Amino acid sequence: MLQRPFEPFKKTIVKITVNHSNVYQVEGQVLNGKSVELDSIQVGEGAFHVIRDGVGYSAEILSVDDAAKVFCIRVNGHEYTVEVQDHFDELLEKMGLNHLAAGVVSDIKAPMPGLVIEVMVEAGQSISKGDPVLILEAMKMENVLKAPADGTVQAVVVSKGSAVEKNAVLIRMG
Repeated sequence: MLQRPFEPFKKTIVKITVNHSNVYQVEGQVLNGKSVELDSIQVGEGAFHVIRDGVGYSAEILSVDDAAKVFCIRVNGHEYTVEVQDHFDELLEKMGLNHLAAGVVSDIKAPMPGLVIEVMVEAGQSISKGDPVLILEAMKMENVLKAPADGTVQAVVVSKGSAVEKNAVLIRMG
């Protein structure tokens, strides 16, 4: 089964930050202004074999935070935190409006169907943007869901072992 996880980046300029320090500009198959040959094939759930400029790499997606656009991946045994910003994110940041994206959050919902592995917060607890609140297992991968904004947990709607559907309310915020 041929899977190309890099397809969304083909026509979009994105900024990728690795381990909070190394910054790369990517547009299609151009990395920091240099053309690269990149191909991938899915070899398992969340596992890929990637070939870049003729060199093979074993890559595994460990966790995904869709809201923050942050991925934790393992490449050839080394773990990396990868943050992705598209041109809209950069525009909001330049305009000083990036904090508005978080807005007021009333609920934290399941980004996909899965099984609640761990709940890390309780009702009445104050949390900050980026704090881990819950671990959801989906497609044999553990996804750490993080608080999209500062707030107080009003209610935890699910418990460890709960099976949830996409968009199911997991945590109510206040």
